[in-house]
Amino acid sequence: MSAEQTGDSSVVETPKQRGGPLRWLGNLLVLVILAVFLVVGLTAGSFLRFSKDVIALEPPPKVSGADGIVVLTGGSKRIDQALRLLDEGAARRLLISGVNPATTGEQIQRLTSAEPALFECCVDIGHDALDTRGNANEAALWIRENGYQTIILVTSNYHMPRSLMELAEVNGETRFIPYPVVNRDFTQLDWIREPAVLRMLAAEYGKYIVARLRHQVGAVGADGLRSSLTAARPAAARKADLAGGN
Repeated sequence: MSAEQTGDSSVVETPKQRGGPLRWLGNLLVLVILAVFLVVGLTAGSFLRFSKDVIALEPPPKVSGADGIVVLTGGSKRIDQALRLLDEGAARRLLISGVNPATTGEQIQRLTSAEPALFECCVDIGHDALDTRGNANEAALWIRENGYQTIILVTSNYHMPRSLMELAEVNGETRFIPYPVVNRDFTQLDWIREPAVLRMLAAEYGKYIVARLRHQVGAVGADGLRSSLTAARPAAARKADLAGGN
């Protein structure tokens, strides 16, 4: 008997109508899953391109005529390579950026077995940088103070893209010549199967993407300098330190 015949004014839901909300939720779930797969795929592809690019980086066969050399601490062989370039006459002066405040130039000279005269005449030690962004700001100040225009940048191959990006952000008028330091010949390894290498590359890729996004949106953050952190502390805390307080 129909609703019209019984006088019942209620509407009888069809199976299609009852399934509407569930169908909408199902479609949304499918779209979310597809979006996740798309993001994961794009990220994986971008990471692989980044990794292959940095692994393929090699130092130029010969470099000369630069005003200065900037080497960023944090990886083995970086300082040795920078000192070798300085000793060969590739540039006139060297900045070692990001050195621990407790480490002196004499200690670095002894550890590297460099000639003391080379350190005395041509090497500056930077103790202010805390990270890569701090390296860029510390180097930019050194470059401006010396009036340099062409700089050889020495750092590890995997660290080079982010270092160049940070330097270009704070000192776009300077020409930087990348001199990547290759600690291991990853081109001869099945590096994608090496957990230690993957972790290193993934960590650096993540930092590179964060720095790139920060530059694109124009975000202002910490400058990565030890002196800025000290200056930002409350005056009362600094007075307490001077008075021997906790």
